[in-house]
Amino acid sequence: MDSDQIMRLVYLGVWGTVLISYFLIARSQSLGQSLRQLMLWGLIFVGVAAGYGLWQDMTSQNGAISVGDGEIILRVQRDGHFHLDLDINGTPVSFLIDTGATDLVLSQSDAERVGLNPSELPYLGQARTANGIVGLARVTLDEVVLSHDGIEFRDTRVPAFVNEGQLDVSLLGMGYLRRYARISIEGDRLILER
Repeated sequence: MDSDQIMRLVYLGVWGTVLISYFLIARSQSLGQSLRQLMLWGLIFVGVAAGYGLWQDMTSQNGAISVGDGEIILRVQRDGHFHLDLDINGTPVSFLIDTGATDLVLSQSDAERVGLNPSELPYLGQARTANGIVGLARVTLDEVVLSHDGIEFRDTRVPAFVNEGQLDVSLLGMGYLRRYARISIEGDRLILER
């Protein structure tokens, strides 16, 4: 059981204790009316705080946590994949980590956001995807930055491709991931280390 699962159990335990205590105190006849109401409101407050903490934990979209020097750990997201936000030429872009992809591949919309003009690119390459063959245009990104909690990995002149087809999310493939000294998947965590 990892630390995230333990925290969820703690939240649920606190919330369950609050509910049980609330019903016991509400039915108690021996406590004074004011004391009983004060305790009930206190339990309501603790229950709401525990519920909010559990909700935040379960719906957290930021899967990156940093640990130690030069190490970033990504948690698997609700869709079962690892996601990572990078700054490309100063613009934040969300990527799906795809160890089956060869390179960093930008969607048309992300390419446009980072300052490229997809309609003017030469789509000379091809990729075989689950949806068929799509054209690829080779580009060079001036700067790619991964930063989280004071850890920053900065790369310049990063080769990438722009996908000519419909791509909902940009892909972070092995061409970029090989820049790290260590890449490992341990359960529901992916570890990147330089």
